[in-house]
Amino acid sequence: MKHLKLLMMTVVVATFAACGTTSTVPLTGRKHKISVSDEYILSLSNQEYSKFMESAKRSTDTRNVQLVNRVGRNLANAVETYLRNNGFANEIQNFQWEFNLVADKQANAFCMPGGKIVVYEGLLPYTQNEASLAIVLGHEIAHAVAKHSAEQMTKKQNQGIFTQAAGAILGATVGQEAAQAAGQIGSTYFSFRNLRYSRSNENEADYMGLIFAAMAGYDPQSAIPFWKRMAQSSGTKPIEMFSDHPSDATRIQNLERLMPEALKYYKPRTTVATPVAKTTKSSGKKTTTTKRRR
Repeated sequence: MKHLKLLMMTVVVATFAACGTTSTVPLTGRKHKISVSDEYILSLSNQEYSKFMESAKRSTDTRNVQLVNRVGRNLANAVETYLRNNGFANEIQNFQWEFNLVADKQANAFCMPGGKIVVYEGLLPYTQNEASLAIVLGHEIAHAVAKHSAEQMTKKQNQGIFTQAAGAILGATVGQEAAQAAGQIGSTYFSFRNLRYSRSNENEADYMGLIFAAMAGYDPQSAIPFWKRMAQSSGTKPIEMFSDHPSDATRIQNLERLMPEALKYYKPRTTVATPVAKTTKSSGKKTTTTKRRR
């Protein structure tokens, strides 16, 4: 009878963890199950975004602020057009786009679920042009479009359920000491496995972002020199298998392999040449160079 109860518990846990909505990732067609609602994710996202912007210092560099808004809007339009034309029109309602440049020396950018995009001023010396900035923002937008945050949250919820159930079963059969030891082993295993999930999501975002940039009229080939600049500027990084991101070398190799496909979507933007402000890395002073907008 005792073993029957344990078996029933296992079945219930497995069934619960398997529940969720099957979602298809645009462009890649990958299927994944998500057990958290769009409303919940967007609510969390808006809360975190509001907290961040309350403490962040907005950039006062008007030209670079306009640059971020221009590139971001071009990408948002391209993404929405793709979603509308490929059976994902219902997803557009989840995006309320905002584009912000913050005064921070970090070479970083992010896009929250719902389309809240933040670029750090420290990234601009590495992007150097609109096309490279589009590569970065395309990647960040891809995370939101692919619902990677919801996917990661679902995986962690399921892992927590399995860990608790396994602990209860082992505690009832072989004792609490063994259950605790197994729990620690399980936690380490899931942490290591989640790094691989994260790297897979990063690779998917690279692919999608490359194509989103091309759809928006930006040369996807700009991705290679940009990531080479980032690789040269970076300090010591963890070995890839212990990191949640692919190594720079792996990323560049993957992008080179994907380039022929991305170029199929590329139609250069035809606009009048306008000055684009570029922040120099050495002095922090702003210089103006003339570049043709892609």
